[in-house]
Amino acid sequence: MTTASDRVPLREVLRLAAPALPVLAAEPLYLLVDTAVVGRLGAVPLAGLAVAAVVFAQVTSQLNFLSYGTTARAARLHGAGRGGDAVGEGVQATWLALAVGVLVLGVGQLVARPVAEFLGDGGEIADAATSWLRVALCGAPMVLVTLAGNGWMRGVQDTARPLRIVLAGNALSALVCPVLVHGVGEWPGIGMVGSAVANVTGQSVAATLFLVALVRAARAGAVPLRPAPVVLRAQLALGRDLLARSLAFQACFLSAAAVATRFGAATAAAHQIVLQLWFFQALVLDAVAIAAQALVGAALGSPERGAQRARALAGQVARYGLVLGIGFGVLFAVLITVLPPVFTPDPAVLQVVPVAWWFFAAMQPVAGVVFALDGVLLGAGDAAFLRTSTLAAAVIGFLPPIWASLAFGWGLAGIWSGLTAFMLLRLVAVGLRARSDRWIVTGAVRA
Repeated sequence: MTTASDRVPLREVLRLAAPALPVLAAEPLYLLVDTAVVGRLGAVPLAGLAVAAVVFAQVTSQLNFLSYGTTARAARLHGAGRGGDAVGEGVQATWLALAVGVLVLGVGQLVARPVAEFLGDGGEIADAATSWLRVALCGAPMVLVTLAGNGWMRGVQDTARPLRIVLAGNALSALVCPVLVHGVGEWPGIGMVGSAVANVTGQSVAATLFLVALVRAARAGAVPLRPAPVVLRAQLALGRDLLARSLAFQACFLSAAAVATRFGAATAAAHQIVLQLWFFQALVLDAVAIAAQALVGAALGSPERGAQRARALAGQVARYGLVLGIGFGVLFAVLITVLPPVFTPDPAVLQVVPVAWWFFAAMQPVAGVVFALDGVLLGAGDAAFLRTSTLAAAVIGFLPPIWASLAFGWGLAGIWSGLTAFMLLRLVAVGLRARSDRWIVTGAVRA
């Protein structure tokens, strides 16, 4: 039975969630800067950047288990009072990040041209995308080290330092990008490849700062810096489940984009506007989920009333997510005539946007609860359940309406009905799981 003492003060949740939000938003916001800088070079470089950046983002986003999985494992150890072992999870995650990053770099160089030709339809766009991607891939190991660094620091409930480190790297990239792309004085710059060089520079600075922090923490706690195969295998097992879950998301959203384009440019553009707002809004709600991961993991690792505290936290963050979701739903409903024209003046596109917009606004409360409980279950290390439930929701709820909308001409209504069904099925799944005790496994390490 939970008591008032098991509740975590709201200020504690905000202490972890508030710094996490800028970290989550840093990369999307920097891509907007990147797009604006390269856009001044003309249509072909901008199209090349669009193709290459999507490929690079897909590769790195699929490996976010280095962050989420490490948070879950480190948080349990932190809650159990084993601070040195929690830092050790960061050491092993960093070794894994370096190994996978080098693999991504090598394979990426081999497939960069074929992938760019396929997505860019050959010609000048594929040439531009390939040149950018080959340079940007050099930053893959650094991006993955940063993910691992975020993971172990969140696990020990330190979200302030990751904020400073990530903002330092992104600020440097934003400052040098215009100079490298367009030049300064009599130097003409190096064109769109300068954008990739700026990315790698900022990523290298962030990764170096995370490595310095990790080495200092390891030395302070007498933590070995060498690889530990047992821990690496456990991290890979958790990563496998999170990777499968992430692939389910990508299959759904890529299918939705493919179907939307077949209804014409206006429908595709309207879908893109609302979907990007959905992704950005997910970042806000994910900040609460990150706080839930750290707090629930620490509670389950604690030897005293860990199960009761974790159960109380699940109820708390679900309510916080619901309140946020209702607030955002009302806000976006009010902004339906104000916000879409910010993205495009095209009347054909603006006419179609409301079809998806009302689904988007109505789903905010559902999304608030789902993302919050996702964080709870991730913090508990319940990745296998999340993998299976997400795959089931995708196969049953998302994909059939999307492809049926193409067959029967339902357009955006069919596509966003699929997304709504997907979220509702996930709500039922995580809600029932959270009400049960099957996710509550106490101890420093989840068996």
